Amino acid sequence: MLDKLRQFIADVIVPDGRGERHFDESDHRLAATALLIHVISLDGAPSENTKDKLHKLLENRFHLDPGTADRLIRDAMVVEGEAVDLYHFTSVIMRSVDEVGRLRIIEMMWELVFADGHASEFEDNVVWRAADLLGISSRDRINLKHLVEGRMTATDAAS
Repeated sequence: MLDKLRQFIADVIVPDGRGERHFDESDHRLAATALLIHVISLDGAPSENTKDKLHKLLENRFHLDPGTADRLIRDAMVVEGEAVDLYHFTSVIMRSVDEVGRLRIIEMMWELVFADGHASEFEDNVVWRAADLLGISSRDRINLKHLVEGRMTATDAAS
């Protein structure tokens, strides 16, 4: 069912797989965004809060204007819908992003996971697999999870 939803979204954005992509498949930003889209798709259709969070993360972390972030998301939705596993995306990232950058990508994944207030078992597992493929230690992955969860809790308490 999730695959059908992804294909529907991809078809709406780029009917019949045609259309011009703005980001090359070797661009680590496209690969990272596809991972992020995979994470937010695990619970079904993402909430508006989650979509906004994704947009802001991309704008801030990749220094993009809103229009470029929109194009990146559209392109990433298409390639994520075509992917059979996470390896394609993580291998692109491994070739072009240093460890600090890979840690930031895992942090972004956690930020999206906790955008709805909690992490499901499926989300936790996907972040674990992505982190493993990105050469991020279990310790760093768990530390980032707790860091982001703590930040989200503090933000909720302040609201």
